[in-house]
Amino acid sequence: MSEKIILGIDPGTQVTGYGIIVCKGNSFHALDYGCIRPPRNALLSDRYFIIFESLAELFKTYTPAEVAIETPIIAKNAQSALKLGCAQGVAIIQAKKHKVQIFGYSPTQIKCAITGTGKASKTQLQGAVARFLHLAKLPQPQDASDALACALCHAHSSLSLLFSKLVSREI
Repeated sequence: MSEKIILGIDPGTQVTGYGIIVCKGNSFHALDYGCIRPPRNALLSDRYFIIFESLAELFKTYTPAEVAIETPIIAKNAQSALKLGCAQGVAIIQAKKHKVQIFGYSPTQIKCAITGTGKASKTQLQGAVARFLHLAKLPQPQDASDALACALCHAHSSLSLLFSKLVSREI
C-alpha cells in the first residue's frame, strides 16, 4: 500500500497555517504542522514573499503529492477578502511551481468532513483532528490545526468517490 503526503494550508497574511499528513490506506498521521508568521510591520508584498518562500521550504522538505487549501469565505470587508485571496494565490502558485494538484475546501466543508457538522467550534475541530491523527494533545495554534483539518478533509474525500464528487474541487 503506497503512502501519499498531503499539505494542508490555511492561508492568511498575518498567519498562514500548514499541516502535513501522510496517508496510507485509511490510516493518517501528522508529519509536521505549524504557522508561517511574517512580521506584522512588514510590507504586504514582503509578507506574501515570506509565505511563498516558507512554503517552498515545506515542498522541498516533504514533497507533498497534493495540496488542500482552505478557500476564503466571503468577508464583509473587501480589503480583507482581497488580501486573503492574494495569500491563497501565493500558495497556489507555489504548488503549481512544484506541479502538485491543488484542491479547495470551504471552512464549512472541512468542519463537516472532520466533525460531522459544519457548525463545529474551533475547539471541537482541534479535538477531532487530534483523534484522527492520534496526537497526545490538541494541535496548536488553531491555524495549524485548521490546516491539518483541511489536509484530512482532502484525504477523506480521496477515499470516497461519492464524497469526492460532493466536496473536492480542484483549483
